[in-house]
Amino acid sequence: MSRSWSRTSRVIAGTATALAVLTACGGSGDDSSAAGSKGSDGKPVTITFWGWAKGSKDVVDAFNASHKNIRVKFEEIPSGTAGGYAKISNAVKAGNAPDLVSIEYSSLPEFVSSGALQDIGGEFTEADRGKLLPQAVELTTLGGKTWAVPFDASPQAFFYRKDLFDRYRVEVPTTWDAFRTAAEKVKKADAKARIATFFPDDPTTFEAMAWQAGAQWFKADNDTWKIDTTDAATTKVATYWQGLIDADLVHKNASFSPEWTGSLKNGTTIGYLGASWGAGVLKGTLPEQSGKWAVAPMPSWDGKPASGMLGGTSFAVTKDSRQKAAAVEFAEWMSTTEAGVKARIASGTSSAFPATTALRPVARQVFDASFYGGQDIYALFEQSGAAISPNWAWGPTTGTTNTAIKDQFGKITKGGPTIADAIRTGHDATVAELTKRGLKVEG
Repeated sequence: MSRSWSRTSRVIAGTATALAVLTACGGSGDDSSAAGSKGSDGKPVTITFWGWAKGSKDVVDAFNASHKNIRVKFEEIPSGTAGGYAKISNAVKAGNAPDLVSIEYSSLPEFVSSGALQDIGGEFTEADRGKLLPQAVELTTLGGKTWAVPFDASPQAFFYRKDLFDRYRVEVPTTWDAFRTAAEKVKKADAKARIATFFPDDPTTFEAMAWQAGAQWFKADNDTWKIDTTDAATTKVATYWQGLIDADLVHKNASFSPEWTGSLKNGTTIGYLGASWGAGVLKGTLPEQSGKWAVAPMPSWDGKPASGMLGGTSFAVTKDSRQKAAAVEFAEWMSTTEAGVKARIASGTSSAFPATTALRPVARQVFDASFYGGQDIYALFEQSGAAISPNWAWGPTTGTTNTAIKDQFGKITKGGPTIADAIRTGHDATVAELTKRGLKVEG
């Protein structure tokens, strides 16, 4: 990740058009308040924060209770791909964006290149960044500038109903071949049950699996973007999942939809291919199933540990914010302090895997693992995090890529459009958008 992302940063910095966007369009704001000080009228500085991560309101409440000089007004918005990013973009265009927003690592380059954010390098110092996972720092560094405070890492994991796996005598799969065999056993044991779900509304889950397999969709080579969403690794993953869909071995429901949640509640979906943050989601969604779930590493192609990153949150200051220092102080408190991590995870709905490595023992201690039978899920996340492939980088058009893929994913049917067709559409849309922006593209 580190080497690949460094190359990506150099391309953005070295491309004349992109550099102009990154440095000229990124707002400087009029930061009239220093962090930790009151406003000129002696009253607390007030900042607004939009986000969707579990436990966010609890964190805001804890911050407001313990800080007198900064007050945070929080608004929960839909997750990024479910409308949150569109809401943020529209607010930036209208000039009424909040001070601080949640942005996943995959979407940060697009917000930076569109001029929606401020460089926060003056407030988020080298000493601050030194507390964090280096890969997360690089994911928030573009063109030599710092654009966000990393919050978590998000290695993949497989969540499964241990009681039903035992009842159906299904072994927890360690390879993708074994995963298909397990899927067949689940369907045979219960004609209505499936081992997992393909999410037609969420390209990021597929991208994480392509990442795990060794795909490299975006490559930076000097001043050129090389785009390839049809490499051997991606083709392998697409063919595999198309086979599962065609054989009716997985459900096809929108992520976190009533249909998906209902299938978890009634036991017709007994597994979830997610990420570290998914542990809190399941726990909060299915409290009546406490003790029935367990977590395993993601199946891999050769049985050896391998993971992509699914999501991962950072906090960024919008271009027109006048309270940059205060916004960064709050973001750092959320991400890099024991009190901030405890407040989020103690809410009972978050299983965040902090990018601040020293706080992972705190997260492990605070998280109530009884839902998972007392399993040390953070030890598993540590192993999975260490196995994240280092060769993936995000490009500056993730929104365009994902919208095109999502539109086609929704049309996938047996004998109709395929996953491979959808990925090709995403490839073409990406090349067209980069070309439109005046960037050099191969692909």
